[in-house]
Amino acid sequence: MIKNYRASLVLCTLLNLFFALTSTGQMYKSGPAEKDFAGYLFTYFKGNAIKDEAVCFAISTDGYNYRALNHNEPVLNSKVISSTGGVRDPHILRSEDGRSFYMVLTDMTSSKGWDSNRAMVLMKSDDLINWKHTVINIQQRFKGHENLKRVWAPQTIYDPAKRQYMIYFSMQHGTGPDIIYYAYVNSDFTDLEAEPQVLFRPKNGKSCIDGDIINKNGIFHLFYKTEGNGNGIRLALTDSLTSGKWIEQPGYKQQTRDAVEGSGVFKLNRSDKYILMYDVYSKGKYQFCESFDLDKFKKIDQEVTMDFHPRHGTIIPISRTELKNLCNKWGVPEGIELKLSKNPVLDGFYADPDVLYSNKTKKYYIYPTSDGFDGWSGFYFKTFSSSDLINWTDEGVILDLKKDVSWANRNAWAPTITEKKVKGDYQYYYYFTAAQKIGVAVSNMPTGPFKDSGKALVNFKPEGIKGGQEIDPAVFNDPKTNKSYLYWGNGYLAVAELNKDMISLKPKTTKVLKTDQTFREGCYVFYRKGIYYFLWSEDDTRSANYRVRYGTSTSALGPIQIPENNLVLQKDPAQGIYGTGHNSVLQIPGKDEWHIVYHRFNYPNGINMGDAAGFNREVCMDRLFFDDQGNIIPVKPTH
Repeated sequence: MIKNYRASLVLCTLLNLFFALTSTGQMYKSGPAEKDFAGYLFTYFKGNAIKDEAVCFAISTDGYNYRALNHNEPVLNSKVISSTGGVRDPHILRSEDGRSFYMVLTDMTSSKGWDSNRAMVLMKSDDLINWKHTVINIQQRFKGHENLKRVWAPQTIYDPAKRQYMIYFSMQHGTGPDIIYYAYVNSDFTDLEAEPQVLFRPKNGKSCIDGDIINKNGIFHLFYKTEGNGNGIRLALTDSLTSGKWIEQPGYKQQTRDAVEGSGVFKLNRSDKYILMYDVYSKGKYQFCESFDLDKFKKIDQEVTMDFHPRHGTIIPISRTELKNLCNKWGVPEGIELKLSKNPVLDGFYADPDVLYSNKTKKYYIYPTSDGFDGWSGFYFKTFSSSDLINWTDEGVILDLKKDVSWANRNAWAPTITEKKVKGDYQYYYYFTAAQKIGVAVSNMPTGPFKDSGKALVNFKPEGIKGGQEIDPAVFNDPKTNKSYLYWGNGYLAVAELNKDMISLKPKTTKVLKTDQTFREGCYVFYRKGIYYFLWSEDDTRSANYRVRYGTSTSALGPIQIPENNLVLQKDPAQGIYGTGHNSVLQIPGKDEWHIVYHRFNYPNGINMGDAAGFNREVCMDRLFFDDQGNIIPVKPTH
């Protein structure tokens, strides 16, 4: 019966998801996606002494080995953020848009008794370092709670049905049982919108506390502690959070006979495996269990290490930049190896980067392929901004093939962009590969939104070309002639002049430029001191030998002269750097200062991934130098 209900829940959820996506379009986070996470943040408190009722942080790079930040001392002052002087049970959540974090806490000190608290703390941060806080006292905020005894273990979840954040927590009134309640929170995350309502109570009518909900394929899994009637962790399922229709699963989920509480579930990065953890409070330890289906669990104590003793906490995945920022604030814990060098410049898997300086915003932008999808199957484009070429902000999705483009819905690859002044305002023309064709979209801001032209700009092979693909566009504005050109090609290099509208090709201007046998793809053109530079990638992006070569010309249309020593960028096995290619070039405005932006195999694992290294790449940047004759000096790739 339970299995059948599970199947019907899944079917119903998939149908609802289909209709939601076809009517409203796919939603994306602006922050890192799962493919981009590089570690974990563990939030916890330490014990029942007042000094230990405070928020502490620990980090991990693998999900199994955790080390405390700030020498296991609190990262927030409980006396400042709470009404009682102590906080417990921290729960942390990344927002749906990826830009913020929410943390909720029990506002209490156990020294005043287990029935002494009536409040919880709501907190919000944009960087995991600086937090704004609000205390919500249920008894004072809402009428009819005169006999309220306690408010315990709040948590937050996003309810996709209402598109709002829900806070859920247990409360006990008088001599009644502890029951899990919920309320939706306002957009500022500073107040509850309405009086709490019952979220879940077991059919046996007995107490339940420490609810923890995770959404797996549209099914909400509620793990909860049975309080005073078998101190273990049970599981209930629903496909609608506020329906009151929960299916209670048989048995207990903890893998110990000792009393436990404070369960938390998280998914391992780039894995189908889930971890259920809980506080074995009678023994002063934590236990981790693993599962693929959130039904059957296996303890993995032997694989987990910590240099601290946590109480009731939660774990979320975080990016490389977030790890770096946490360690910059509180130090790198002993036993944690973090690669905090300058490369890669973007968090996660991205490739084929095109770089732009915007005169409109006075910022730099990188436009990459969204990598990390099997077989180059990504279907959306993002951009990242920076004011210093060091810190990059994820500006979110700027073009989604499935939602924004009518003529192609797959293989979103290798974009390029240019800025042009039109009728006194800057316009941005974004050329991109989709389904092995080239399109163009336009915006008045470098971050979009971009509007597709409605049809492919390049969906043909140039005369005389039989092989290759129509991919990898590169746009170039010729400073000598004020004409604009589009280059493209895989296995060949084509060029055509763009009309003044920048969204169409000038008839009869398409031609194939002669290079040499090393040309594969990824052309990029720039101009410096009277010389036109043509850069391209040699070999296959799945190859460790993927690399960049160049030629020069006195014209944007060639002919291209190839220097004897024309290798710009290649692998460096001594550093573990491989697959360096598909570049763009940036000139710092007003200076003869140049940078090359490119992708490589992800470090250090890419070299061991076989063909998958070719679609799990990362974006890097290094200085580009020239000798007195204008020859490009070979670049040494760096970490």
